[in-house]
Amino acid sequence: MVKFKPTVYVGICIIGLSGCATFKTLDAKLPLDQRIFVYSGTRLDWAALAKNDAALRKFKVAPPHSSLVDLPLSFALDSVFLPLAICAEIFH
Repeated sequence: MVKFKPTVYVGICIIGLSGCATFKTLDAKLPLDQRIFVYSGTRLDWAALAKNDAALRKFKVAPPHSSLVDLPLSFALDSVFLPLAICAEIFH
């Protein structure tokens, strides 16, 4: 059972980083004044789950294939990046 835990953690990291909406939205080819910084990955996942085409067009990035799996991971990563995102929103 000891070997099972690291395997699960590595699997979650690979799944999360392979199509992470947070990294996709922060790396988008958009001008700074059009980017959404605060909880951008969570917003992208939520728009994909709700099939909100208008919100998806704002990001100009394809959402991950498994948005439901990526949603909690993006929420956690967006929470880590929140202080930087707030600074980016204020000073851009």
